[in-house]
Amino acid sequence: MPPMIVCAGVAKRYATGFLALDAVDLSIEKGEIFALLGPNGAGKTTLIGVICGIVSMTAGKVAVAGHDVRRDYRAARGAIGLVPQEIALDIFSTVIATVSFSRRLFGRPSDPAYVERLLKDLSLWDKRDARIVELSGGMKRRVMIAKALSHEPDVLFLDEPTAGVDVNLRRDMWALVRRLRDDGVTVILTTHYIEEAEAMADRVGVIDKGRILLVEDKAALMRKLGKRRLTLRLHTPLDALPAPLAGLPVALEDDGLRLAYSFDAAADDTGVPTLFRRLAEAGVEFADLETTTTSLEDIFVGLIGGAA
Repeated sequence: MPPMIVCAGVAKRYATGFLALDAVDLSIEKGEIFALLGPNGAGKTTLIGVICGIVSMTAGKVAVAGHDVRRDYRAARGAIGLVPQEIALDIFSTVIATVSFSRRLFGRPSDPAYVERLLKDLSLWDKRDARIVELSGGMKRRVMIAKALSHEPDVLFLDEPTAGVDVNLRRDMWALVRRLRDDGVTVILTTHYIEEAEAMADRVGVIDKGRILLVEDKAALMRKLGKRRLTLRLHTPLDALPAPLAGLPVALEDDGLRLAYSFDAAADDTGVPTLFRRLAEAGVEFADLETTTTSLEDIFVGLIGGAA
């Protein structure tokens, strides 16, 4: 099955000379949840704009559902639902009128049953006759998602979808995203909530300074770059590391009350037995220990830092 989205050599240079995208190659499969991570100004929103045909590219090619976004704009854009960061709604229109009108804009026939199901999925049915101006910020965000899904797109872009949304609304949104993926919809999201990308995404892409640094299956990325951390709570605080621990990846924390050791759990030799042996040689006793796994956020920060 061909990819749902293909970007080949995509570049965007503004009139000021600023290079927002630099030879981006990216392929996104049908029915996957793809998380695009990057700091502010990395090029995430610009890339989404190019794929959606909102921002003109300086070079390269983009195809959505097999349609070139420049030569066959209408078909490509019709396959896309976009939820931008900014809330842009007619504040005096009702919820149901807003969603129904958006559906008609894409040339889709009237389908009250589909609109009702969509609004119920987003917990908006009880608010269907309310004007947008009467809604909370979180409810307005839900209406934006309903608008984006009104024409039953194959691809849904969520640009920082849960910014400013409370926990309950966020949980409902992610439940909807899972159902969409199960129905074959391709979901691309940008987010600052890295724990959500870690929980939801099938694959992760990291972008910085307009360049794609990495695209990887999330589980493979965690295995490849993730580290484990062993933390020992000491009986007696240390002012400095004892000589037998020299050369080991250890650090003192919490005013010398904790000793942290980083290691690769997949390595043939984790070094943990050596650590314990040297602790015994130094006469260092510990009261408790715990291990933790590096998070996606740790990996992301490490990649961005390494590319700086």
